[in-house]
Amino acid sequence: MHPPLTNLVAGVDLGGTAVNYTFFNGSQFLIDGLCEHPSLATQGPDVCLQQMADGLEIAADRHDVTLKDVSVIGLGTPGPASPSGVLSVNGSTNFVHPAWSGLDIRSALEKKLALPVVYINDGNAGALWGHYVLFGAENRATSISAIIGTGLGGGVIVENQVLKGCHGFAGELGHVLLPYQQIPGLENARPLCNCGRVGDLESVCSLIALEKSLLPAYLAKYPGHELAKLGDLRKAARLVRGLAEKGDPLARELFAAQARALGLFFDQMINTFDPDALIVGGGAIETGAEFQQWFISEIRAALLGQWQETGGIPIHIMPNGDTAGARGAALDAHKLLTALFTRS
Repeated sequence: MHPPLTNLVAGVDLGGTAVNYTFFNGSQFLIDGLCEHPSLATQGPDVCLQQMADGLEIAADRHDVTLKDVSVIGLGTPGPASPSGVLSVNGSTNFVHPAWSGLDIRSALEKKLALPVVYINDGNAGALWGHYVLFGAENRATSISAIIGTGLGGGVIVENQVLKGCHGFAGELGHVLLPYQQIPGLENARPLCNCGRVGDLESVCSLIALEKSLLPAYLAKYPGHELAKLGDLRKAARLVRGLAEKGDPLARELFAAQARALGLFFDQMINTFDPDALIVGGGAIETGAEFQQWFISEIRAALLGQWQETGGIPIHIMPNGDTAGARGAALDAHKLLTALFTRS
């Protein structure tokens, strides 16, 4: 039997690069910044689930928390997965080991930890955190978040509720198709997403997009550029952000293209949801304030803006972007905990 409920929950954000942890007591997060370890997801669920359990113990010890006091674990991972945490049989970019296919990762972690676990897509978790910071725990607001990383995640929050959908695919915003031919430099391109679609948001706005679509299209204008001399598009893609912050013309063009893609995407979201706020996050813009404001201005310039009434919808940078996934997962866990308290 589980011990009496406390107000303490944990958040675990499992990604392809790192696993990040946090603890939340209903009023504050007990870990200020990152508390992470390199992810072992590529080694399969047996290794990775044990890593998550061990890492949670380490995080607890370092922050004067005992897992005996944790009532619920919030788990966020990349999708696609069902609302209850059953990973797609087709796998995903971060779950390439065949043993992940169709795995109920929520139940598997729950069994490993002997604690209740609630599952949330990592994009939805980040969106939930950004929404919470902007609007608080009790609100009737709607927000749309786009999170730029290796791929493109995101989430839709309507009146404080995460839209998950029937099969867990709500908020898979990276696969919304765009009129990408409207972006200068991509008129004759064929941006192909890992999902097989041509011209969705992720195929233009992600680290993978830089490597596969944008760099090949734009380097032709800069044949003597240092990125062209590398001869390795993967390495080049990882250098673009730093160069863009320094004002490099090619790198700025690449990020302007991604900002325009977000503008076209957000225009569709405005016509669908008429949200209170738009939020942009992810490693791509974990940068200085000057660059972030420039990027937002490029997004706004690309919004088609046919409705005068929606022209003032604010665009925010995701707060605490590197910890957003773990914090959002913890907030989702705390919602379950509140329901358990109500029933007890």
